[in-house]
Amino acid sequence: MNLVNFHGDDLPIKDLETIGLAAGGQLLLNVDDLKALLSGRRTSMLELHDLETDNIKIKSINAKISLKSNEAGKLDLLIHPIYRKPEIPDFLNETEAEKLRKGEVASLLKITLDNHGNKKEMLVEFDPQTKEFIVSDTDKILAPDMVNNEFLTPAQKEAYKKGKEVQIADGTRFNYSGTDHHGIRANKLALIASILIDGGLSYMVYKGLNAMFNQKRDQKSAEKLSPGYYEAIKDIENQHGFKPHQFEQSRSRKAR
Repeated sequence: MNLVNFHGDDLPIKDLETIGLAAGGQLLLNVDDLKALLSGRRTSMLELHDLETDNIKIKSINAKISLKSNEAGKLDLLIHPIYRKPEIPDFLNETEAEKLRKGEVASLLKITLDNHGNKKEMLVEFDPQTKEFIVSDTDKILAPDMVNNEFLTPAQKEAYKKGKEVQIADGTRFNYSGTDHHGIRANKLALIASILIDGGLSYMVYKGLNAMFNQKRDQKSAEKLSPGYYEAIKDIENQHGFKPHQFEQSRSRKAR
């Protein structure tokens, strides 16, 4: 889970226009991909048009995109195409890399050293769509304080940051995923995560969630949401004065 890291007003609209994802100053992205961008995540796979780099022109390419702050405080647009051969991180051995590539494991936790010799815990995943290893610093993964109006224990929050499965009392199971454009996978189609900020709650409404790694889910069960989910919906209505689908649309309008 990520809170919004970037503001819609800071989006590199001109860059997005050059790859066909904006026109006339307006974004041509769906809500989920916009949320992914603003939260510092990668979008789903998109078809980009008329790319030009190093005197090479590409008419069309499938890729994911993300944003990154540069030294000037502006946002750079990053393009993640499908790689022919994935570059293995230095701290992974070939056996570990192969397990991730083959989908035998969802993720691996590795301890590395930063430039100052301090230990850092990294969560490594493999994106089969782009054929790329995705590395997340667990210190920068934000675990929700509540899911479907149920508080997570410190142990559950720690497990979430490590990419492990978390289950709450209403039967909802979920885990963090740096390869998924939602940033989270679940056994349910929807959930509501909340984070305590300055004494108040910030809500993140997740819909159309992908199934958990290598797990099939029953559609009827996935569609059946808990009373806690609907209680969270009521809280959103009371806090914002409108329903979740309007809440999503409002967030989208603010990002433009």
